[in-house]
Amino acid sequence: METQVKQIGIVGGTGYTGVELLRMLAVHPEVEVNCLTSRSEAGKLVGALYPWLHAYSDVMFEAPSADALSACDLVFYATPNQIAMHDAPALVEAGCRVIDLAADFRFSDLSVWEHTYQATHAAPELAKEAVYGLPECYRETIANASLVGNPGCYPTASILALLPLVEAGLLSDTQVILDGKSGASGAGRNARTDLIVAEASDNFHAYGADGHRHGPEIADQLTHIAGQSIEVTFVPHLLPMIRGIEVTAYVSTSMPIEEVRDLYQTRYASEPLVSVVDSGVHPETRWVRGSNRCTIGLYSQRPGQLIVSSVIDNLVKGAAGQAIQNMNLMLGLDETLAVPMHALSP
Repeated sequence: METQVKQIGIVGGTGYTGVELLRMLAVHPEVEVNCLTSRSEAGKLVGALYPWLHAYSDVMFEAPSADALSACDLVFYATPNQIAMHDAPALVEAGCRVIDLAADFRFSDLSVWEHTYQATHAAPELAKEAVYGLPECYRETIANASLVGNPGCYPTASILALLPLVEAGLLSDTQVILDGKSGASGAGRNARTDLIVAEASDNFHAYGADGHRHGPEIADQLTHIAGQSIEVTFVPHLLPMIRGIEVTAYVSTSMPIEEVRDLYQTRYASEPLVSVVDSGVHPETRWVRGSNRCTIGLYSQRPGQLIVSSVIDNLVKGAAGQAIQNMNLMLGLDETLAVPMHALSP
């Protein structure tokens, strides 16, 4: 029997993640985008703004419509924070599945969300039902979810860096230090002086050192996985490149490095999109550019210490690619369908 093509909606289709969703969904054999919204570009053709998206060149951006979106099988929200939480309840009630690429449904503890984003959540009961969209940790739950909070880019790289160790309860100290670096696309598509070429090139700096919103998200998830409080010190940095994230994690464990390597290789052996490099090899962001992969390296400079390096593409595994991976799971499809498996080079 022929499988019925699923109808997909995208709210906020003009940002970097929205464009990445379109790029990947264009080659998906089981879905089609039938509702594409943008408040700022409504009435314009996709081809006029993004000529390289040939599959959607004649599709027109439209203003968001609850009726059009609720007719979809699944809707992506590629919007800023505090948008999806107002719309998702009606869509879920109508039988539509929702994936929010912002932070509205990422937190298991809403009081942490409200403190982090300085707002009152508009859908607290629905937020309790949402599933955190990290397939390597919650694959079966995602498959049955009506609503998924797609993880942040830094949290994806950070949690995958520490997941095997935290799951096994092998941290000697619950204090975790995370040093994150990201390309400029992580800040979104809006114009900002600090992101123009003359300002960002030949430059490197920390930001949010007094507290970045992804720190509480990482701590919330690691605490949930560990079953005990994990304290996270997270400092992000801006790299003079377009895309890519590298997170270096510093933790304490009594497990020798070779046993840690065996643990990670065993834990990720069946994961199609996570790989662990050999001893002495350091992952590079170009190895994952344009792909939905995470590559991890493990090191130690002295007994009791572990250093983990994790790289992802912030727009793919850190956003749109992982969202499509979650969509596939939610629709009962092969989770790697239309997900880029290999990096772009050069």
